[in-house]
Amino acid sequence: MNSKPQIEYDEDVLLLEETIDVRDLVVYNDDINTFDHVIKTLMDVCGHQPEQAEQCTLLIHYKGQCTVKHGAYDELASMCTAIHDRGISADVV
Repeated sequence: MNSKPQIEYDEDVLLLEETIDVRDLVVYNDDINTFDHVIKTLMDVCGHQPEQAEQCTLLIHYKGQCTVKHGAYDELASMCTAIHDRGISADVV
């Protein structure tokens, strides 16, 4: 026999989820910047590995634009500004 009384209860658990508005950082082609400059910028600003930066740069050149990063607006806005500071056209969309 169990001498302790059993207590039954239901517990409501609220789940809080942080919703992040995911955006894209898009870099555009131009006739001014060199492949090397764009590759170095993507490595320095976006943290790309050399191969990834080179692939994005080829897409920018041949397709006219490339999404180089996904993330929260605040994070991408500062990256976009850094890319602009290097003379490259980009937008957060």
